[in-house]
Amino acid sequence: MESPEFIQSSLISYMEKNKLKVSHFAEQSGLNSGTLSRIIQGLRPISFNQLIAITSGMGLPEDTFFSSYVSICIKQPSLRRVGPFLLRCAELDRMDCIGRLASAYWDNISYVKALFDYAEEFYIQGKLKAAEVIYEMVSEAEKMQHSERLALCQYRLFDIKLGENLEENLKLAVQFELYINRLDESYQLDALKQLMHVYGSVHKWIKVDELAKQMLDRAKIQYDLQYNTSLRRKETPLSSRPTYYYILYAYLARSTASEHCGDYNRALHFVDLYSTAGEWIKETDEEAQRLISQFQEWGVANTYLYRLMAGEVDILNEYVDYIASHDNEIYIALHNIIQVANKYNINVDYVLHRFSNHILPTGLSEYKAMILNESNAQFLNDLAVYYFNEKKDYDTALKYALDSFEVSIRMNSVKNLINSMSLFEMYREFAGNEARKRFNQLTSEVYKLNAQKIEVSLGPI
Repeated sequence: MESPEFIQSSLISYMEKNKLKVSHFAEQSGLNSGTLSRIIQGLRPISFNQLIAITSGMGLPEDTFFSSYVSICIKQPSLRRVGPFLLRCAELDRMDCIGRLASAYWDNISYVKALFDYAEEFYIQGKLKAAEVIYEMVSEAEKMQHSERLALCQYRLFDIKLGENLEENLKLAVQFELYINRLDESYQLDALKQLMHVYGSVHKWIKVDELAKQMLDRAKIQYDLQYNTSLRRKETPLSSRPTYYYILYAYLARSTASEHCGDYNRALHFVDLYSTAGEWIKETDEEAQRLISQFQEWGVANTYLYRLMAGEVDILNEYVDYIASHDNEIYIALHNIIQVANKYNINVDYVLHRFSNHILPTGLSEYKAMILNESNAQFLNDLAVYYFNEKKDYDTALKYALDSFEVSIRMNSVKNLINSMSLFEMYREFAGNEARKRFNQLTSEVYKLNAQKIEVSLGPI
């Protein structure tokens, strides 16, 4: 850690080495001679713009003195000085400086609020690493306050840290869920939606249904308040989507949860609720019409699906013809069709041939990467089962099982890991040398993954 005086001493050494007077370096750096003289003597705090001018005048990289400047900001706190410095640290990826500043100010409530505002600015700009450092500090500073700011920090951290590792995502969801009721209403609906995505990706469908019911109840209250003049608030909180969207999405999530729990009649009940949204949505703008149409389309597709899953396999051709004209839905539909084929032992080769270009997921903007990958791993497993049982094509089946194994390792999906490994072991006798070699390599990766879980520091006793 460099001392605050390091900047002055470095500048003096530079001027002596190059035989420069104050007036010469002032001209070279663009600073006022009197200002420069006082800086050299330590009589004047250095502003961030002056730091940049000095560094540029010396011909050094812009962040050369950033570590020393952190010490100055800590010794002589000033929001006017800290603000521009933080912004530039974020742009230059100097997380070390941001971390030191945040740690130094965490017990000063006025600075905590200002730093939180900077974190929000970084978050909006997509400078997520910088935002994360400050949100962590603010969370620590306000952990006993039970404030909305603490809840929003936890929400931002949850959103920033979500990735492909399903086990880690689940831990994040469990931790964040404790704060959701403290969030401002303008964030609650989006937060519930993200939680449902995480729990759905690990097949916790009862939890998804519970969260969807919470979303439904809160969205209905907010929607009623928007149109009840006697109860309407002066400022209606705004989520990222229209309030009625969350009502529809909650119905969709509850139908999906019902399907995965095998209750197809219940699933169809919720399909009917979001398919008839045009009867109660009061908005008539273009977005409302688009969303009503979108949920109606999903309603038609899901009605086919739930009837198929319930055993009405005679409508399969109707379902296939329907999805053919809805390109973005084909990948999900193929997954569903393979599940139906495996459940009822029917041949769907003609479907796979017809949609062979859609085996991999594309165009699913509504789904996060974690959900796409989990769905893809499960789909590959289901394809392996189909090729084992229906086609007796062991080479292709083993390839799909190993592909699923690989995707499952990347996102740490325990369920799909077990399924793909079990499938391979069941049909190991049909595996060639290359397939066995790949299986052994992937198994080694699983071992390393679990070894990493064990080797963690638990801290002091």
